[in-house]
Amino acid sequence: MNFSLEQLRAFVAVYEQRSFSKAAAKLEKHRTTIGQVITNLEDQVAVELFHRIGRSVEATEDGELLYQYAKTTVQQALTFDKVALSLSYGGLESITIAYCSFLPQGILAEIRKSLDIEFPNMKVHFVVRTKPEIKKGIENGTIHVAIVNVYSSKIVNSIDFTFLKNLQFLLYAGKEHPLATTPKNKALSVMRSSRQLVLKSMIDDDMKEKVVLSADYEAIDQMALVIKFVQQNIGWAVLPSSVINSQLFKENLVTFECDEIQDHLNVPIAMWSPPSKQVAPIKKNIVKVFANYQG
Repeated sequence: MNFSLEQLRAFVAVYEQRSFSKAAAKLEKHRTTIGQVITNLEDQVAVELFHRIGRSVEATEDGELLYQYAKTTVQQALTFDKVALSLSYGGLESITIAYCSFLPQGILAEIRKSLDIEFPNMKVHFVVRTKPEIKKGIENGTIHVAIVNVYSSKIVNSIDFTFLKNLQFLLYAGKEHPLATTPKNKALSVMRSSRQLVLKSMIDDDMKEKVVLSADYEAIDQMALVIKFVQQNIGWAVLPSSVINSQLFKENLVTFECDEIQDHLNVPIAMWSPPSKQVAPIKKNIVKVFANYQG
């Protein structure tokens, strides 16, 4: 059987929107056109894909099964289109690199210095974004490279994925905080009863159960602000181990241990990017920086 991309796009849109009208609006088609496309597809595969329930639709068991294959095919076609388009363009004059808020500033500086050597005339913009924002930015072309926490991420077929490294996280407190001198066999009790400062991005990335250990916790957007609060003994936090190696943040900041937490928290970091010939040398440069980074 031969199916057109138009049919598969319509099938995916109706499945995800649960409505012929909404799918038609998304694809900028008339509702009647989308309905006919789906009917023709059902005739071709000889199975019913949707139950029509008033103005809404629900996928049949066969429709549920075929959706994943249709989605993959549509994404692969989109990837082919993007790669083919990128081949006709020259090098990039400007790029935007998105990153998760807890990425150490040291490695961002190393990336910028390395790119400056290899691409001296290229403008590089760094922006903090959430993973949903990054996915949208990569799809619409406003983000060229992203460095993200992939602790609980699913692979997205239309995005190139490159694993970079695991970032180690440790327990931190201010030098005058009770946890700085609490024996490690009693630390968990103090941690649970004292204020914890948590990077909001880690909660947003579905890591709450892993990193939130106190019922008295506060979520904060910026890592620099979390560190400042910890330095001022306002609370304790789980932070990247590279923080302690930075002279910028080392003052009034100490690590502490807890008997019940023997294994360090390792967060996998990966690079996301659109399939693009122009982005390939930039990705290679970033991979090299991460491989050599000792912070």
